[in-house]
Amino acid sequence: MHDSGEASHVAVDDGVRLAYRADGPEEAPALVFSNSLGMDLRMWDSQLAAFAGRFRVVRYDSRGHGRSDVPAGPYTLERLGRDLLALLDALETERAHICGLSLGGITAQWLAVYHPQRVVRAVFANTAARIGSEASWDERVAAVRAGGLRSIREASLGRYFSEPFRQRHPDAAQRTGDLLEATPEVGYTAACEALHDADLRAVVAGIRAPVLIVAGALDESTPAAQARELHAAIAGSELAILDAAHLSNIEQADEFNTCVLAFLTRP
Repeated sequence: MHDSGEASHVAVDDGVRLAYRADGPEEAPALVFSNSLGMDLRMWDSQLAAFAGRFRVVRYDSRGHGRSDVPAGPYTLERLGRDLLALLDALETERAHICGLSLGGITAQWLAVYHPQRVVRAVFANTAARIGSEASWDERVAAVRAGGLRSIREASLGRYFSEPFRQRHPDAAQRTGDLLEATPEVGYTAACEALHDADLRAVVAGIRAPVLIVAGALDESTPAAQARELHAAIAGSELAILDAAHLSNIEQADEFNTCVLAFLTRP
């Protein structure tokens, strides 16, 4: 992953500054990518070339991650959703395509539920209306507070990528593990606390935007069964299951880009 260069910043209503990068033609339709837990905007490097020709690609670091500010936690899903809304407002973007993965995916769901007028089309990748369990998030927070992010690096990489991919692409696994370890511990655990409480199962059926759900057949964090549940809940949604674990946009970048691009550019 290349260095993300100079990020720009926008301040949201509580004073937190969010880092973002915008690439592609200014007059093109906006496409916003929202990162997963423990990653930052560089997780979308494999998407940039494929999308920046046709879209104004906006990648940002969710609060507590990357170059964004790291306020004390806990965070809530609503707070993360309002951050995304504030970014759109700051960029004077009335409506955008939104693509989020995992934590970014449930943030995108929140936006599509509560601010449907801002969403043109939505891609919910490797996510669910309810991710994990309260107990699993309590365990994760405790592990990070006890041993830092280094202590969960190997287990996380085991969820992010299939073993064959890690063997073929040790450099990608190394970079992704480094991104995880570079995440501020306070930001990571505060976002875990948001996921501890986030549950959109009762409201996702209200989503009216065109939706593509991308799942990984090998994903243990947000299994394909959960993607099928989301697909069943959202009328008219489409489902693509890739041969990948949790970070499908990296493990199967070409297939991810192809199916997302087809979905976003369809008349």
